[in-house]
Amino acid sequence: MILCCGEALIDMIPTPTDGGRDGFVPHSGGAVFNTAIALGRLGVQTGMLTGLSRDMFGQQLVEDLKASHVDTTHVITSDRPTTLAFVKLTDGHASYSFFDENSAGRMLLPADMPQLPEDLTALYFGGISLACEPCATAYEDLLAREGASRAVMLDPNIRPGFIEDINRFRARLDKMMALADIVKVSDEDLNWIVPGPMPLPEKVAVVQAKGPSVVVMTQGSKGATGFLAGGVEVYSPALPVKIVDTVGAGDTFNAGLLARLSELGVLQKAALRNLPADMLANALSFGAGVAAVTVSRAGANPPWAAEL
Repeated sequence: MILCCGEALIDMIPTPTDGGRDGFVPHSGGAVFNTAIALGRLGVQTGMLTGLSRDMFGQQLVEDLKASHVDTTHVITSDRPTTLAFVKLTDGHASYSFFDENSAGRMLLPADMPQLPEDLTALYFGGISLACEPCATAYEDLLAREGASRAVMLDPNIRPGFIEDINRFRARLDKMMALADIVKVSDEDLNWIVPGPMPLPEKVAVVQAKGPSVVVMTQGSKGATGFLAGGVEVYSPALPVKIVDTVGAGDTFNAGLLARLSELGVLQKAALRNLPADMLANALSFGAGVAAVTVSRAGANPPWAAEL
């Protein structure tokens, strides 16, 4: 099982009303939630570790996880509110206003994190959960405690507006990248992690030096490039589709990448250290195909395996 560790929230998506002004419709979302949903729909045995509220939105999130065959055994429930993200769409691209203070997901503590069973073979971390305290420390501690024997993928998905202490966040990110086997970054993430005018491949090398066996850089419509040890690079183009919006695109790409690596039998620490370039190319291409379906329809609505 792949355990997705991080935020689940409600995206309030603008929708036209009969009165002429947009209203907001609650859609289940969150970067890590989206990846879990996509994995479940692709037929991968998947679980979610997150903090959820007992309120109406928390119940919606649980129901949607179960509907996509995601195991909720490790969900931690409380009476705190659900995180809400109000979405603004500009030419199909999303920007967000978050309401996250004292939320069920954000207020997780290291002591809340469960011991994980041996059948959990891979861990996935990412999203705003790595920036918001105290849950960021809880997920950092979980990785340090449970990641040594499991394949680990990390997607920082950096949102600068959430980072209150940049030095502390950078230190956490460095520790987590050192423990990860796969680090996926967008070009924007990479420019934040390694600031300055250095070419992107050189910035990737800086991330590689921190410890991961595989680094994947996505560049939106320009596709994705995978980097392996020894200077090996693998490129996969994005599929040309009519974009409705980009909500959940990167999260779905991550799910496709993990799903194919799992299917190929290489989602293991030792295998990822010696990953053949053709297998990485296969996984990148599959991730691009899954993401292409998501961006072709509204919201974070990943495809089921049968749709591919």
